[in-house]
Amino acid sequence: MADHIVSSYDTDLENLRRSIAEMGGVAEKMMTDATDALVRRDTTLAQAVIVADKRLDLLQREIEERSVLLIARRQPLAIDLRETISGIRVSGDLERIGDLAKNIAKRVVAISDQAQPQKIVLGVQHMSDLVQEQLKDVLDAYASRDVTAAREVWERDSAIDALYNSLFRELLTYMMEDPRNISFCTHLLFCAKNVERIGDHTTNVAETIEYLVTGETPTAERPKNDASNYATITPST
Repeated sequence: MADHIVSSYDTDLENLRRSIAEMGGVAEKMMTDATDALVRRDTTLAQAVIVADKRLDLLQREIEERSVLLIARRQPLAIDLRETISGIRVSGDLERIGDLAKNIAKRVVAISDQAQPQKIVLGVQHMSDLVQEQLKDVLDAYASRDVTAAREVWERDSAIDALYNSLFRELLTYMMEDPRNISFCTHLLFCAKNVERIGDHTTNVAETIEYLVTGETPTAERPKNDASNYATITPST
């Protein structure tokens, strides 16, 4: 990207990019730590995730304020305007990812003293690992303005939905087989849903990257495959 005549303009844009990169790093760590806390039943780590969300919220507010000032002062056009708007969008998605990771951490605290069907916990961990990979890839794509990589993340969202559907049914089955599993499995179901929603936000970022680079928003229908709203389990007789 060409430098501007006013060097402080370039500094403004670079500071915006750095803040988004910092937000991405915080969001990635929050998700990783929340998943590790769930698997290891580590309430101390879960509490650290909850506290970290304050830093993410602060960064998001700073990015919004900085972006508004940049628009007011510089009156950017074309790619510069898209970069500023994209920064606001991406920071919003990263803030929501942090909220969802914090929600997982809160569930960890709630179920810390309950027996855990480890097989199901590992299923959520596997799903989270895939979403963490999506988050890393989409942040790399944003930093490098790589539309092809962003589209690959966008296309992978349906696989996350399919895995969530499978976990949803499995958790319902556990609850039906033994009522003592209901409390734990309900919390775990919310954890899985939070992971699935984080995947949706990585897809949002992928769409923002395409807008940033091309000036166009993807018109194709999202590859959604979440059928949990219609899922039912018939009790055995």
